Amino acid sequence: MVDLGLQVLQVLAAFLVFVVGLGLLGAVVVALVDRSQTEDAVRRNYPLIGRFRYLFSALGEFFRQYFFAMDREELPFNRAQRHWIERAADGHGNTIAFGSTKLLNAPGAAIFAPVAFPALEEEHQPEPRVVIGPECKHPFEPKSFFNISGMSYGALSKVAVEALSRGAAEAGCWLNIGEGGLSPYHLIGGCDVVFQIGTAKYGVRDQNGQLSLDKLAEVAATENVRMFEIKLAQGAKPGKGGILPAEKVTAEIAEIRGIKAGEASVSPNRHLEAPDTGRLLDLIESVRTATGKPVGIKFVMGNPEFANSLMVEIAARQIAPDFITIDGGDGGTGAAPMPLMDNVGLTVREACPLLDDALRRHGLRDRIRIIASGKLVNPTDVAYALAAGADFVVSARGFMFSLGCIQAMKCNKNKCPTGITTHDPRFQRGLVPGDKADNVANFHKGVVKEVDMIAHSCGAPHARALTREAVRIVQQTGRTEGLAMLYPPVAC
Repeated sequence: MVDLGLQVLQVLAAFLVFVVGLGLLGAVVVALVDRSQTEDAVRRNYPLIGRFRYLFSALGEFFRQYFFAMDREELPFNRAQRHWIERAADGHGNTIAFGSTKLLNAPGAAIFAPVAFPALEEEHQPEPRVVIGPECKHPFEPKSFFNISGMSYGALSKVAVEALSRGAAEAGCWLNIGEGGLSPYHLIGGCDVVFQIGTAKYGVRDQNGQLSLDKLAEVAATENVRMFEIKLAQGAKPGKGGILPAEKVTAEIAEIRGIKAGEASVSPNRHLEAPDTGRLLDLIESVRTATGKPVGIKFVMGNPEFANSLMVEIAARQIAPDFITIDGGDGGTGAAPMPLMDNVGLTVREACPLLDDALRRHGLRDRIRIIASGKLVNPTDVAYALAAGADFVVSARGFMFSLGCIQAMKCNKNKCPTGITTHDPRFQRGLVPGDKADNVANFHKGVVKEVDMIAHSCGAPHARALTREAVRIVQQTGRTEGLAMLYPPVAC
């Protein structure tokens, strides 16, 4: 028995020596490769050890997220923002204790001004319904002021789109399908759908890539499709078309979009048939005539003069979009060049009141509805947009968080660990649409409830009654200035 034990120990020792020797040999080989290669100076000067730099760099964002960053430090969304969404999506209460972790005196911070005698909860009034395109053959009367922003099938997985569709139906909000065309997964829940027409006309293009009015009419015949949004630009990449990497263009996605599978899907920078405001209005009118449903545009504010020149053209032509989606320069996407993501486009906080004023200045405020988009994920963000002039608010990444997004920043790699932005079945199996639909509806309910709570604190009977007088902005001096003073409202 003792001899057997010694033999086992000898075998284990020999195996350990073999493993250690193999490891040392591998390390020597790797070191020799590093020393002889000429592409990387760090590995050439520090063989083997230099590789740890890249390992630590790759792991750094995860360590910062879970161990080192404070609740309000991370970008693009910090832990406090994500935690609120996670608790709301799970249907839990969202009260906190002890004190705020938000830096309330930071320049630019928005502070809501409470009144001495706030509205009682039992005095709450249902939000008035706002009709989009009342003069259209098929006008649209949304059920909620808070809705799901454009996310295409392709950028998102089929299970994520299905969960959003089911959750939107449960919540009573619309789902913007993004520029990737209409898929069965968008319709599976029976929710209201906004069809987005991107510059590549995916889903409604002919063989030459041009807009097909016949295909538009076919899409419009789908009962759940309530209106059409012509996307001129989005906040994450103004002046650049949509980008879907080749590895995410599956055969099904290619068929829906009308493109080739396995090839990168890159949209033109703009609509070729709309090089100026006049022909943009022509495009709007042709889409509205073909569909009979409300048609709007989506763009990012640059020089505010564009909004004024557009309104002048609208007044002269008597052709107007039924709504304008104003996207902030801090909006997100699955894939975008860093210079555009970081530096181009006004934020929605500045752009929304500017657009509202332009509409009022030209007597078009009752004709054209405003939809605000761009990093609006928490109740305070949504309440600010409504107070600044928006009729509706849409969010993409907020609803992604409700699906379980952990901000892994892998959207463009087809390796999303939560199954939201990947077409790899191995990762998709982690997202169960039926369960996540409840999270989507709960998040929507939580936002609407707490925006109403902010409105009551400011003396308003419902969220739509919020005005610029309810918001104050912290200045460099530390003092606040009323939003109505910074952007004096234009009388209609």
